[in-house]
Amino acid sequence: MQKNDIVTVTIEDIGVNGEGIGKVDGYTLFIKDGIIGDKVEAKIMKAKKNYGYARLMNIIRQSPYRVEPKCPIARRCGGCQLQEMSYEKQLEFKNNKVMGNLERIGGFSPEFLDRVMEPIERMDEPFYYRNKAQFPFGTDKEGNPITGFYAGRTHDIIANTDCAIGVPDNKKILELILAFMKKHNVSAYDEKTGKGLIRHALIRYGFITKEIMICLVVNGASIPHSEELIQELRKIEGMTSISFSRNTKRTNVIMGDSYGLLWGQNFITDYIGKVKYQISPLSFYQVNPVQTEKLYGLALDYAGLQGEETVWDLYCGIGTISLFLAQAAKKVYGVEIVPQAIEDAKNNAKINGIENAEFYVGKAEDILPEYYRKYGEEHPGEEAHADVIVVDPPRKGCDESVLETMAEMKPEKIVYVSCDSATLARDLKYLRGKGYEVERGRAVDLFPMTVHVETVVGLQRKDT
Repeated sequence: MQKNDIVTVTIEDIGVNGEGIGKVDGYTLFIKDGIIGDKVEAKIMKAKKNYGYARLMNIIRQSPYRVEPKCPIARRCGGCQLQEMSYEKQLEFKNNKVMGNLERIGGFSPEFLDRVMEPIERMDEPFYYRNKAQFPFGTDKEGNPITGFYAGRTHDIIANTDCAIGVPDNKKILELILAFMKKHNVSAYDEKTGKGLIRHALIRYGFITKEIMICLVVNGASIPHSEELIQELRKIEGMTSISFSRNTKRTNVIMGDSYGLLWGQNFITDYIGKVKYQISPLSFYQVNPVQTEKLYGLALDYAGLQGEETVWDLYCGIGTISLFLAQAAKKVYGVEIVPQAIEDAKNNAKINGIENAEFYVGKAEDILPEYYRKYGEEHPGEEAHADVIVVDPPRKGCDESVLETMAEMKPEKIVYVSCDSATLARDLKYLRGKGYEVERGRAVDLFPMTVHVETVVGLQRKDT
């Protein structure tokens, strides 16, 4: 295959970035906007030795799974990669992705997986689920301020104030800010020049409390005429917190290192199950609270707590899983590398009256082995023990030293929550070699309309 070749190809799978995958005479092509089952005409744009990238030119035969997207700019926007594929097919694709990685990388047999893996946890309403969104600001060709989302793999803003996976309240907030900017000639940030004031708007929404937070990220020390903006934003029902974060660096990082309060309180509250959380502009908090409650419910179920267990929760964030577990455990220890997240975790424990949770700042690969070593030194003849260890690592999975120490601590159960089934499969293979076996597992659709999927797996220590 060579660049500019025109080929006919049937889309058989979806890639990690949402692109369609098909083969021509054994040569793999990645084709953006292709849906499983489409037969398309495509033009090769980049040809490598064993694979290439092609542009969809024409759909010869539409896939039976192709649907009309709810959002008119879904194809151009980089936020929703799968909105043109039916939700049932999305669920099948995600479940197959998890099962395929567990089989290919983890070494599990299809028969074993059919026995232990439950069907993917679907979302009843797969739109309007995000409680957080960050909107970049820019300028259109006529010089008017715009906001929306970046086109796929670019920093070109596609104007849109009505995102189909965000909450409806976002639209009126964004349009109010744009009108304010236009009225007072407040400039939008320009990445190319580093000039302009308004960079992003962060909006958070409490699904249970209906509280709203807006944080404007600015390339400066203040916002001119901010009193008028605050007055208008306060008219929106549920508005609870208005703040700004200063970011004057030429960087792709959205938020500044800190934020200043303009009006209201510096946090909103929301619930996952019965646990209340205070969420600041800088807090990490799962963006889909409806599915997060299902995910954490599965983790709690797989942990099988009876009330007398000691539990370690690694990569605990602001303590979301830790506090869920603390309701049913004797003692929970949480570990997280971000100091502010640990402060949030301690505060969340306090406001819920939870006294059996303790939190440590540091890398899981440092804290857990150090705790294990020190415990042995301070208690000769004894070993540090955990009844249950829960891990919810970043996409790269667990550091091997963490897995090694987990196995040495010999917990009865390990619960692994994963945002990347490939690294999950790798780590499960390691743990199986250390005397653990998967008892139950389930994929959870936390991010409908996108390629991302969460998985939770419960492991049991085998008798030796």
